Amino acid sequence: MLCARRVGGLGTRAAAAWPERAGLGRLGARIRARGVSTSWSPVGAAFNVKPQGRRLDLFGERRGLFGVPELSAPEGFQIAQENALRKADSLVARVCSLPPGPRTVLLFDELSDSLCRVADLADFVKIAHPEPAFREAAEEACRSIGTAVEKLNTNVELYQSLQKLLADPKLVDSLDPETRRVAELFMFDFEISGIHLDKEKRRRAVDLNVRILDLSSTFIMGTHFPNKIEKHLLPEHIHQNFVVTGNHVVVDGLHAEAPDDLVREAAYKIFLYPNAGQLHCLEELLSNRDLLAKLVGYSSYAHRALQGTIAKNPETVMQFLEKLSDKLSERTLKDFEMIQGMKMKLNPQNSELMPWDPPYYSGVIRAERYNIEPSLYCPFFSLGACMEGLNILFTRLLGITLFAEQPARGEVWCEDVRKLAVVHESEGLLGYIYCDFFQRADKPHQDCHFTIRGGRLKEDGDYQLPVVVLMLNLPHPSRNLPTLLTPGMMENLFHEMGHAMHSMLGRTRYQHVTGTRCPTDFAEVPSILMEYFANDYRVVNQFARHYQTGQAWQLRFSHLVGYGAKYYSYLMSRAVASMVWKECFQRDPFNRAAGERYRREMLAHGGGKEPMLMVQGTSGGGGYLAQPVVRGNGHHEGIIDAVKDSWHLV
Repeated sequence: MLCARRVGGLGTRAAAAWPERAGLGRLGARIRARGVSTSWSPVGAAFNVKPQGRRLDLFGERRGLFGVPELSAPEGFQIAQENALRKADSLVARVCSLPPGPRTVLLFDELSDSLCRVADLADFVKIAHPEPAFREAAEEACRSIGTAVEKLNTNVELYQSLQKLLADPKLVDSLDPETRRVAELFMFDFEISGIHLDKEKRRRAVDLNVRILDLSSTFIMGTHFPNKIEKHLLPEHIHQNFVVTGNHVVVDGLHAEAPDDLVREAAYKIFLYPNAGQLHCLEELLSNRDLLAKLVGYSSYAHRALQGTIAKNPETVMQFLEKLSDKLSERTLKDFEMIQGMKMKLNPQNSELMPWDPPYYSGVIRAERYNIEPSLYCPFFSLGACMEGLNILFTRLLGITLFAEQPARGEVWCEDVRKLAVVHESEGLLGYIYCDFFQRADKPHQDCHFTIRGGRLKEDGDYQLPVVVLMLNLPHPSRNLPTLLTPGMMENLFHEMGHAMHSMLGRTRYQHVTGTRCPTDFAEVPSILMEYFANDYRVVNQFARHYQTGQAWQLRFSHLVGYGAKYYSYLMSRAVASMVWKECFQRDPFNRAAGERYRREMLAHGGGKEPMLMVQGTSGGGGYLAQPVVRGNGHHEGIIDAVKDSWHLV
């Protein structure tokens, strides 16, 4: 789509984006000029201290969400979307009036950016803001911008302005590789939207796309709604594990790590209890996806969705998954035998392995294997300590430091949201990460990364800094106790921060391909790679210290929207991440040269370069990473072996 994919290299003009590449002596002045606080406290302390409320600021300017002035009130979304649509109309007129050339691509990207800056922000606000009025206004903005995007994707005059560029061999040869790739991606968006159809069918394609957007939004919201049951239907002794409101027990998650088997069983059966409305929504979503795919010329939705990915088509994905299943079957059976044995040992009266058991008992096995009791190691992994660990890793590996900032009045949606400035030792400020880490009512129980604003090189030579949100669901700290993380929580934190660094370190000319706006089966590589660092004792040893002394499951599966036909991506990305880890970081997880090469060859390009070219560049052109991940003949042995090597249930 014109509005870049939700879920960037340094060329000849990159220096213009960073005119302040002077020595460190001027870094403070540069940061002050950009409005960054110089009175930073250590990042670890910022996350281990319970906020005592915002400073009283009766006269300070109310900046609006993320510093956007219009968004100081819900009504601002109407203003923001009207401004974006007005600018989009102007840019469309400019594109269509210009002769074809490199500027055509720049204007396409500016058009995409003007719409994405509202749509991406609204995508986050509609699910995460605690106030219903903001959520509803953001939802309407998403629908309005989404409808405009689908109409633009079937705009024949706009399409022809790009087609003229790509149909001229001399003009194409004059484009640098990144510009050519971005132009081809915009053309691809036109093609999969049905630009080749007649007027009536194009209108039908727009209607289907808008309906899919509506159904997707409804389905995602439905995955997060809690279920409730009359409390007399549950044993009284487990009520304390859930929220009790009046005569009902509210279940808002699976409680997969609860030690009480009955708690896990109750949560599983109640939370995943089939919902007729949600099922109807999913069935209609799948039906509309199929209708759209066939309307625009594909045999299935999967064939359409997998265009442009590493795998290319569903046949390759199925071959990959089937071979992987064969390779892993023996190991998986052994793992389940171990889990079965542990349940029999701890609960001999009720030893049958049930669907709600594996996450808990696999954790028990890990703790026993390493002679570690979770209640003993959690105090060594306070949230602050883990953030300090990330800071140490990024500093040593990439020359990056995280600084905690005080948000302006109205800038954040909840007082416990932390704002981090990401600063490079010589390049200065790279972007901002808003950390929405703590549980609250109506907040989705999902750990994820949101792009709020993509990075791009602006016409004046300045660089539009990326802004992202990381959303987790961690327990709040108390006055005397910081938030303590389980190993799983820590791994999730590192995973999501991998997405954030992908966004921060991307320095593409175009926001359409910045950061995580790349093929889905490649976007998870940097995040999964971070899990390897989280599980390496040499990394953990740098920061782990005691905080005191130094079924119907698919109706809850929100990835059916964003990862439709692409959920294999986690496995394929794990294989690539395993390769990168072994080749670049296994010997020394703090290797600065390897870190710089990883940034230069992979993170910096976002979606602006073919994924496997980035992978091979990270290896220096040789070694394990230089081998094709998925060969044209459908062989996947290398990548399957990589997944197999990194696979573990327990």
